[in-house]
Amino acid sequence: MKRSLLLVIGWCLVLPAMSLAEAPADVTQSPACRHCGMDRAKFAHSRMLVTYEDGSRAATCSLHCTAVELANAIDKTPLWLQVADYDSKELLDVDQAVWVMDGNKGGVMTSRAKWAFSSREAAERFIQAQGGSMIKFDAAIKAAYDDMYQDTIAIRERRKMKMLKPQSTTATP
Repeated sequence: MKRSLLLVIGWCLVLPAMSLAEAPADVTQSPACRHCGMDRAKFAHSRMLVTYEDGSRAATCSLHCTAVELANAIDKTPLWLQVADYDSKELLDVDQAVWVMDGNKGGVMTSRAKWAFSSREAAERFIQAQGGSMIKFDAAIKAAYDDMYQDTIAIRERRKMKMLKPQSTTATP
C-alpha cells in the first residue's frame, strides 16, 4: 500500500513536468495569443511568431492574429516571421513553408483556412484528404487581410453568442 501511494505521488509530480517539457519554448514563453487570448499550445499547429528588428517578439495563435499584429505594429520592422508546420508543430520560416488555402478543414480565427507545411509532399497529402490549393506566403497573408472584416464580424458574433448562452446552474434549496 505504501509503495503504491509513493508511485501515485511520484507520477503526480512527474507528469506535469513532462507536459511542460514537451511544450515548445515559444509556447512556454507566450502561452496565450497576444491578440485573442487563445491557448497557443492547443493551436500549436497554426501558431506564429513575429520577431521584430528591435528584438521584441509577438506570439499569436494564427495567421489572422499575425495580420492583426503586423497592422497594429506598423512602425516596427518585422525581421523574421515563423509559422508552425501543421503536422510536426515545429516553427519554420513563412517563406520556406508550403501554404494551403481553403479545403474542408475549418481555419483558426478565419472562415477561409490557411495552413503551413514543411514540405510539398505534406501539403499534397493534406490537399488530397481535405481539399484546398497550394499558395505562397504573400498570397496567404493577403488573403488574411482580405478576410479580416468578415472574420472579425464572425468572431464577435461567436463571442456574443457564447456570453448569451445560459450558464449551467445548480438548484439550491
